[in-house]
Amino acid sequence: MEQQVITELKQLLGRQYVMDRLEDRICYSFDATFRDFPPDVVVKPGSVEEVAAIVKLAGQYNIPVTARGAATGLSGGSVPVRGGISLVLTRLNRIIEIDAANRVAVVEAGVITEDFVNAVNKAGLFYPPDPASAKTSTIGGNIAECAGGPRGVKYGITRDYVLGLEVVLPDGSIIEAGNRFDSEMAGPDWGMLFVGSEGTLGIVTKAYLRLVDKPQAKQTLLAIFNSLDDAARTVSGMIAAGTIPTTLEIMDNQTICAVEDYLQAGLPVKAEAILLIEVDGNAVSISTQAEHVMKACRQWGATEIQVASTPADSDKLWRARKAISPACGKINPTKISEDATVPRSQIPAMVRRLREIAQKYDLKMVIFGHAGDGNLHPNILSNKHNHQEMERVEQAVEELFKAALDLGGTLSGEHGIGYMKAPFLKWETGETGFAAGQKLKAAVDPQGVLNPGKLFTA
Repeated sequence: MEQQVITELKQLLGRQYVMDRLEDRICYSFDATFRDFPPDVVVKPGSVEEVAAIVKLAGQYNIPVTARGAATGLSGGSVPVRGGISLVLTRLNRIIEIDAANRVAVVEAGVITEDFVNAVNKAGLFYPPDPASAKTSTIGGNIAECAGGPRGVKYGITRDYVLGLEVVLPDGSIIEAGNRFDSEMAGPDWGMLFVGSEGTLGIVTKAYLRLVDKPQAKQTLLAIFNSLDDAARTVSGMIAAGTIPTTLEIMDNQTICAVEDYLQAGLPVKAEAILLIEVDGNAVSISTQAEHVMKACRQWGATEIQVASTPADSDKLWRARKAISPACGKINPTKISEDATVPRSQIPAMVRRLREIAQKYDLKMVIFGHAGDGNLHPNILSNKHNHQEMERVEQAVEELFKAALDLGGTLSGEHGIGYMKAPFLKWETGETGFAAGQKLKAAVDPQGVLNPGKLFTA
C-alpha cells in the first residue's frame, strides 16, 4: 500500500487508530475459520463520518475495504482475502437508546451482543437472537451474517428484529434504510438488502432493532436417547404435532463426551444423543407446553427426561450447551464448523448422511445444533497441519453441502457464506440466480471495493 494512503488515513483518524505494523496486521488477519489473510492496514474509526471518509479514500485509490467486528464469524466473512483495509468497528459501541414505549432500540454496530441483551433485560424487555458467540460478537456482525441461535425455532433470527439501518455505501455516502418503527418505506424493504450481505454492499454503522415483551417464566428439560435417529425423529415429530418449544437443541454422543470431559457437568455420557429443550411464556402455559414436550419425547423413544427444578439447574444445562466449541477444540486444534440446514422433516435423513460422510472420509465429526429449525452444526475436528487429512476434510465438506441441498436445505442457516462457501453458492442459487447476485453487487459497488472475494464472487 502506498505510504500516501497511510498518511491520509492517519490524518483522518489520528495515528493511534491506524496500524500498519506486521504484528498488528497479523492480529486482524483471521476469524474463527482456519485460514488467515493479513490486511495492508488496520483502521478503527470512531464515527459514521470517519467510516464514510475511509470508504471514499479507498475508492479513490481502488483499495479493498473489509468491515470487521469481533471476528467470531465461521465462514470467513470478515477476513480480508484481498488485503487492503481492515475496517474495525468496535469503537462504534454506544447503546444510543432503548425506547420501551415503542419497543425499539438504537445501537451502534460495535456493541457487544450480550451487553445489548443485558441492557434490554434491565429495561424489562427482550431481544431474542442469541448466537453462541454473544459474549464477544457485535450487533453489526450479527446483522452482516444474519445470526440466529437456539431461540430461532420460536422467535426467529436477526433479520426478524431489524427495523432500520444506517449504512455507508461503497461510494462513501450515508443512507438510512427502513425506520425505527415498522421497517417499511416507500418501495422495497431496502434494509433487508444489507442484512446477511456480509459487508459486500454497504457497511452497517447503526441499527434500529425491534424488542418484544420478556417471557414471564421458562422451563428447561433434558431428554436422553439411546439412538441418535430417535432423537432426530423426535424433533420432526414434535414440531409436526404442533408443539413449538423456545429452543430445541441436539447433541450426539461425541459432543456429550467432549463437553463432559471439559466441564464435568454431569451429562449422560452413555447416551447416544440428548435434546436440550426449553419452553417459555406465562406461568400457566409453560406447564402445559412442558407436558406436550415430554409426551412427544416419550413417544419417539426417550429413555429418560430430566426437568430442571431450579434456575441454577437450567443454567448448568445451558453452560454445557455453550461449552461445545471450546470442548471440541481440546480434541483437535482445527474445528471446521458448518451449519447446513434442512427442513425439519429431513433431520433424521441428514443425521444419517453426516454419519456416513464422517465414516467415508475417516474423520472425527461431532453433530449438534439448533435442531428445532433444522439448523445442524456438524463440526469436523482436524489438524490443518495434516495436509492429507485436510484434503479429506475438503471432500467431506463438499459432500456435506451436496447432502443438505439434495434434502431441500441450504448451505447456511446462520454462519453466512464468506469465502469458505462462496465456491459452492452457485449450487444453491443456480446459474441465473448467481448472475443476478453478481449484477446486484456490480450495480451497488461497481469498483468492487467492499469485501471482495465473498458471496457472489467469480
